[in-house]
Amino acid sequence: MKLRRRARIVALQALFEVDTTQHIPDTVLEWRLEEVPLPAAGESFARKLVYGVLQHRESLDAVIHHIAPEWPIEQMAPVDRNILRLAAYEILVDGSAPPKVAINEAVELAKSFGSDSSGRFVNGVLGTLLSERSKLLAAFPMVATLEPAGEAGPAPSTNGVHPESGGHHTA
Repeated sequence: MKLRRRARIVALQALFEVDTTQHIPDTVLEWRLEEVPLPAAGESFARKLVYGVLQHRESLDAVIHHIAPEWPIEQMAPVDRNILRLAAYEILVDGSAPPKVAINEAVELAKSFGSDSSGRFVNGVLGTLLSERSKLLAAFPMVATLEPAGEAGPAPSTNGVHPESGGHHTA
């Protein structure tokens, strides 16, 4: 299995646990990385995903709600909710993977960890996100750190999450 997919799995598992148990993100991520050791590049990517999603969670949830209003975020299956947050972060904020790769990876995570319908649900929501990406970046500027065409923009503010110091969450 490719390194970035393994890192996404670790990130998803950490985000799921933080979301459903309210455990401390730093501790959860360390536990996941002890269970599934990754090379430095994979560990760095997993950390960037976890802390990026946590930093932008409110805005990401607003985007997801906007795209799928008939599925309130708090009523979604926790695994689906966190897969959508992860992929939305990759597409709207991070930009290190092409959007279609982020969607394909999210669908694979949904097939592996979600219900029988999770893959279709995730694919539909993220397909809409991609087709409305420019409008979403304009409507949700707290998320928008990329130019609509995908060029790297300014670094996001930390909002209490400090990935450069090991990702300690101050909130």
